[in-house]
Amino acid sequence: MIRTEELTKLYGSLLAVDHISFDVAEGAVLGFLGPNGAGKSTTMKMIAGFLAPTAGRVTVFGHDVESEPLAAKRLIGYLPEGAPCYGEMTPAAFLRFIADIRGLKGEHRGRRLDEVIARLHLESVLEQPIETLSKGYKRRVGLAQAILHDPKVLILDEPTDGLDPNQKHEVRALIRDMAKDKIIVISTHILEEVHAVCNRAIIIAHGRILADDTPAALEARSERHNAVSLRLAGVTSETACAELRTLPGVASVEKGVDGHLVVLPAGGRNLLAPVGRLALTRGWQVEELVVERGQLDDVFRQVTTRDAATPQETGA
Repeated sequence: MIRTEELTKLYGSLLAVDHISFDVAEGAVLGFLGPNGAGKSTTMKMIAGFLAPTAGRVTVFGHDVESEPLAAKRLIGYLPEGAPCYGEMTPAAFLRFIADIRGLKGEHRGRRLDEVIARLHLESVLEQPIETLSKGYKRRVGLAQAILHDPKVLILDEPTDGLDPNQKHEVRALIRDMAKDKIIVISTHILEEVHAVCNRAIIIAHGRILADDTPAALEARSERHNAVSLRLAGVTSETACAELRTLPGVASVEKGVDGHLVVLPAGGRNLLAPVGRLALTRGWQVEELVVERGQLDDVFRQVTTRDAATPQETGA
């Protein structure tokens, strides 16, 4: 597993990462979330051994990243933010260079090169200088070098940044496929990425962990979890709002666009049945009805905008 213990990074007087501790087990896809400047990339760099911590330690399958760097890094594939590569090289030359550095030899070397080139669809640009590639293709080359040696741990900083929707779908499918026998840590500010590939999410702000849970459990903290969105006919919105507010467990009723009403529950209560019974009793015609599951972006804002001294909340 990956284990971080009281991981801390100071830049002069700036505390970028503040005593972070967490474990990640095999088979996990961890989404590392936070606003700009939260400490996400700094933490990724320390886990990957790219940056030395001021205090604390990181171990990867028992190998200390500082005291046993080669043993730890053999197990890690790292995609940095921006996917820096040698621009004057072609993808073919760059990946052969990485294969040599990783010590790949013989038939295994050729097989791994062929596999990652095919998986990342790089055939059409193999002999084109990297500096002339689109941002999306540069990202794919960066991901290819990270997985070339088939590492047990993948540290991916914004892996789909710059990709078009089709490319994002392909990369996310690749991550899900690789997650069966790897640990994958993804630093991202794209919340849909968490929905698409992650089975655990950590939210940090000001260098501290503020929440650690499954995406579904985090969504359940949203005030819109179990909210009932409906559109009615045969009744004015004012009358419907007034009656819906009288139901037990209703926190408030909002008027949405196109005549929609949103019934917000108190404490995440399930309001579907009482709302349905009220509509039936009053003879309202229900043209549309949806039960919302909560919104991760709401929870993200709630967690990251409150006092950074709030204790860590964990559920995973």
